[in-house]
Formats: sequence, structure tokens, C-alpha cells
Amino acid sequence: MRSLLMTPFRLFREDKPLRNTVILFVLTTLFYAMGATLRLVEELSLFWPLNAVMAGVFARHTFLNRLNNYVVCYVAMVLYDGLTTNWGTASFIINFSNIVFILTFALLVQRDKRRPKRATALANTLKMFNYCLLASVLCACFGAVGSSGIDSQTFWPLFADWFSEQFSTGVLVLPCMLALSWPGVTKPFHVQHLLPVVALAFSVGISVLIGGVGSLAFPLPALIWCAVRYSLLMTALLTLVTGAAEIMLMANSIINIAVGSHLQTPDMFSARLGIATMAICPIMVSVSVSSINALMRQVSLRADFDFLTQVYSRSGLYEALRKLEEARMPRNHLTVMLLDIDYFKSINDNYGHECGDKVLTSFARKVQQVVGEQGKVARMGGEEFAVLAMTQDATAAMALAENIRLAIEQHRFRWRSQTLSITVSIGLSNGMADSWQLTETFNSLLNEADKSLYRSKKGGRNRTSAQEPSSESESAADSLPGSVAN
Repeated sequence: MRSLLMTPFRLFREDKPLRNTVILFVLTTLFYAMGATLRLVEELSLFWPLNAVMAGVFARHTFLNRLNNYVVCYVAMVLYDGLTTNWGTASFIINFSNIVFILTFALLVQRDKRRPKRATALANTLKMFNYCLLASVLCACFGAVGSSGIDSQTFWPLFADWFSEQFSTGVLVLPCMLALSWPGVTKPFHVQHLLPVVALAFSVGISVLIGGVGSLAFPLPALIWCAVRYSLLMTALLTLVTGAAEIMLMANSIINIAVGSHLQTPDMFSARLGIATMAICPIMVSVSVSSINALMRQVSLRADFDFLTQVYSRSGLYEALRKLEEARMPRNHLTVMLLDIDYFKSINDNYGHECGDKVLTSFARKVQQVVGEQGKVARMGGEEFAVLAMTQDATAAMALAENIRLAIEQHRFRWRSQTLSITVSIGLSNGMADSWQLTETFNSLLNEADKSLYRSKKGGRNRTSAQEPSSESESAADSLPGSVAN
């Protein structure tokens, strides 16, 4: 169930019970009226969204699960029936059946939310459909009894009508209610993103043209395509629209499943269950895809970032370069630095590896702080780090490198009751780079930076060295305190 539960709307607030009561009353009346407009002669209602909507509301908000809130919903239903129908006492039983559905589903979901998370997202989604099935059975039992006084049919046909409608509507509506959230950051729109929706509309049109019971399953491949391409919420919405449209088209004989005869209760019972079964498939696929994508993001995060220092790993830096190449940025001045902590081995030898890890973490954080949004920091291995930055020219690159060197020199690293001071040697390389060959240019500059780092180490450490001016560089590096231009 947790896989479908996302950040809830702020429509309800725990500290405003009166406001919650009013909203529940209005929502109940609104969706009751919507369902009432779909009442036919043969069926009490063709499509009854109220129970699934309110069950989703109570399932999402734990603080709403109080007796008085359920009573408010029940009173709203009875009042609406009293004003619009002449069902009399039968209305009390029929509306009680609606409360049974809402209460059963909401309490089962709330019970799962209180338990430790153990089951997979797919298993939790299956539970939701099972809870919907149980709630539909209980609702149908009371609904069939209450409807016998206003309908000429016997108990079992009424039970079949109630159950099939409640289950199909629940399967269509509840995933939307549980996945509903405020829109996040949207991706750039491309026309090809609409292809699954176009295929879905086309498949519904084919269902109308061909007819027959089998035509109800025609949209399934398109819905699965939507599940693969779109978010869980979008998939649930498209599944709801498709399922509701098929029920409406079928009831009005636009999709003709009872060829040569009038649509009977057994036909509607079978069709509704078929639509519900079809609706389960794309939701299951979407949940599975979401779980796989989340797992892939975790794996990518572990591969792209160094676990200890939380900066890029070597492979992560190359992945970031690849993404920059795809962005097709204009030609830029690229700066590559190699940083090596001076005498790091002595820290491990004198204070232990735990202290060494602490120094590495603090060092990476300090370098990242100095570089900021101007570039990317990566741990290349051991005590060696790389900085990739877009700078204005070689002078700006040298200034950035010196800022890093001085920040490390002046920073005091704390280890237990002791204060440690460290220095860093930096090798610097610059060059102009086109976006489509960033990786190639980076590799070349990294090799030059490695040579410059060797000169910094050989020259006494705690200094910055840059390569000689070349055709790839804009100018020679300026000599700054602690810096060497070769």
C-alpha cells in the first residue's frame, strides 16, 4: 500500500476538525449527486464513484478515521436521498452499504500503514485490490437487501449488480485517489510523449467498431504502454477514463457486447469484472516500473558517488560529462585540477584509518564548498581528487585552484580532542572544449594535470602548478603565492 501512498493534499488538516467536517459533507454530496445522475431503470447506478473516492480520502488521512466523520458522510447521503428520491426506509440500508465499503477499505489500509514495511510494492498493490474485493462483497450484501424493496429483482441478481459495480469502480478510482499528489517538476514536452495516449484512443475506437465481449480488452496493450512511459498517477487516470468510458459506451450499446439482444444483468456483471481485471494490469505494471526505476536510481547513486566522501566517483564524473555532452552546451573554457592531500599516509599511520576517513570526508566537503556550482568534485582514488570547472580563462582557473589550496591550508580538521592541519598539492590544466567532445578533452587535460601535480609534489608540496601555454590554453597561468607556472 505504501507504494501508492504519496504526499497528501493539504485539503484536510488535523488541527481543523470543523473544516474537515464541512469538506467531507460537501465531497459526499458532490459525488453522491454525480453517481445519482448515472442511475438507470435496470440498475441503481451505472457508475458510483462516491464510495471509492471517500474510501481513498479516509485511507490517506489517518486523523479522519473517527466515528463522527463517518456519521457526517452517512447523514449527507441520507439527506440527499430524502430530497431527491422516495425510497423511504430503504435509503437507510442502501446508504449504510456505502459506509460499509468506505469503512472496510479505509480501516484495512490504515492497519497496513501501522505495520512495519516488509512486503514489496507489488505485494502491497495486490493487497489494495484484495481489500477492494472484500469491501465490495460486504457492500453488495447490504445493498442487495436494501434494494429489494425498490427493485423487482431477487437478491442474487441485485448482489451481482452491486458487487460488479462496486468492484469495477473501486479498481478504477482507488489507485488515482491513493496516488494523487501535487504536480512536481515537469519534463520538457515532446509530441512523441502523446503516442501512448493516441494509441489508447485508437484502441477504444476499434472496440466500438468491432464490438463483442473481446473488444473490451482491446485498450489493454495501449494501457500497458502508458504504464511503461508515464507516472503511476497518469497511468491510473488514463485507466480510470478508459474503464469508465467503456462502461458508458457498453451501457448505451455503442460497444455492443450482447449482439442481437438487450443488455442483461449477467452481461453487465461479466463486462464490469472484465474491465476491472483489465484495469488491474496497467496499475501492476506501473508499480513494477516505478519500483525498478527507484532501484536503478539507488544503484546509479551508489555507482556515481563515492560512499565515504559523497562527491562524484570516477565513473560518476564521466557520467556527468556524458550528460553535459548531451546538453549541447556552447564552447567553454574547461579547467581540470588534480588534488592530492600531502603526507596523507602519515595521518593513517599516526592517527589510524578512522581519522583518515574523517579527514577525507571533511576535505571533500571543503573543496565542494569552495568550488560550489562552478564545477564538479570527484574522488579519483585514495587521497586524490579531481575538480572539473568551467572558468572564464586560465587566470580565473588559477585563482580558483589557489582558493582551494588556501582554504585547505587554513582549515582546521578536528579529530576527537585534537586539531589537525593539512595541505594539498594541485595540478592544473586548461583548454577550450566543445560540448560534443567534453570527455575527450577532459581526458587530455587530466593527463596534463597529472603531470602538473607531479611538479607540485616534486617542488615541495602545498602549491599549484599549471602546464606550459599551448594551443589548447588561452594563456599561461599567472604566478600567485604558492603557485608555479611551468
